[in-house]
Amino acid sequence: MDMENLLPPMPGQRLARGVCRAMRQFDFVTVEELVPTPGLRVDVMALGPKGEIWIIECKSSRADYRADQKWQGYLEWCDRFFWAVDGDFPTQLLPEASGLIIADAYDAAIVRMGPDTPLPAARRKVMLQKFARHAALRLQAYRDPGVSVFSSV
Repeated sequence: MDMENLLPPMPGQRLARGVCRAMRQFDFVTVEELVPTPGLRVDVMALGPKGEIWIIECKSSRADYRADQKWQGYLEWCDRFFWAVDGDFPTQLLPEASGLIIADAYDAAIVRMGPDTPLPAARRKVMLQKFARHAALRLQAYRDPGVSVFSSV
């Protein structure tokens, strides 16, 4: 079996895969493409063992980063924010006041921690519920692919 064919097709999806694999080292679980509020869709949301919520935005190129005009809207939905890029990405473009992860399709390394900005309790509760529902709907879609479960996400 050609393992390369099992990888996600898009560069950003490959970065997300590596990030999600790496988050397990820190006892975080992840979901991809979660919508915290209408108009925003995060690439990876990670939930830590103490309820920490991290958002990781995967950028596959300079153009991909420059086209992202919404990233600052993610800050109010997480405790820490990170960029995930590959080893060739010009990291000097990224704001220094955010976390940095270097990733590929297989793994990732945290180079710089994002600042810790704890969510208010009510916002944390909303995000935990969104995370749980998103994960459950994804599992249901995997187990029963003939049923449309994403209409209420």
